[in-house]
Amino acid sequence: MNWFSLSAEEWTAVHLSVRIASVATIASLPFGIAVGVLLARGRFWGKSLLNGLVHLPLILPPVVTGFLLLILFGRRGPLGAFLAENLGIVLSFRWTGAALACAVMGFPLLVRSIRLSVEAVDRGLEDAASTLGASPGWVFMTVTLPLILPGIIAGMILSFAKAMGEFGATITFVSNIPGETQTLSAAIYTFTQVPGGDAGAFKLTIISVIISMAALMASEFMTYLFARKVTSP
Repeated sequence: MNWFSLSAEEWTAVHLSVRIASVATIASLPFGIAVGVLLARGRFWGKSLLNGLVHLPLILPPVVTGFLLLILFGRRGPLGAFLAENLGIVLSFRWTGAALACAVMGFPLLVRSIRLSVEAVDRGLEDAASTLGASPGWVFMTVTLPLILPGIIAGMILSFAKAMGEFGATITFVSNIPGETQTLSAAIYTFTQVPGGDAGAFKLTIISVIISMAALMASEFMTYLFARKVTSP
């Protein structure tokens, strides 16, 4: 048996994982930037509560997060029923639901990276642009955003890696349907439950490790570049 050749089903799991992780990361990016800036610069009642809610998926068991998503976005859930009846969008037991679960689980990592980047920005540069007549929105687009870009990219990479390895919330919310919601983690779990499935589980584990290590190394590299940019004269 060739341990390094993948079957059609295994390739499907890999492609589906990359697709779901990519959609989850890109879709959550605007919200991550908004929340990261709000937590870094905002002064409002309930800031600690918002910060706790954002980071809640990191400390809750993933199965609990998936169950909460199922309650809210299931066919009979308040949000799920609204989306299905008014927009024709069904998330439960669909790959889009898996993307939602992955986005929720990776969101704290995305927000934290962006928040730290915003807090490290020299406010004097923004003030200088404002004194020249630039509006707050233009200052953010031309001064703040380029400065925090390495942090945004690092957060996206971490969120993507988290989405690639997500299992508990995904399988609870959208189950383990081959070709629809069966990601790398779910496929590995399936292989471990059948006789002779060790080879398939091993191959997918190697792929998962390679992707995760590449993402972490890329994140560290972007953090290094950001640190050099901040400390350079």
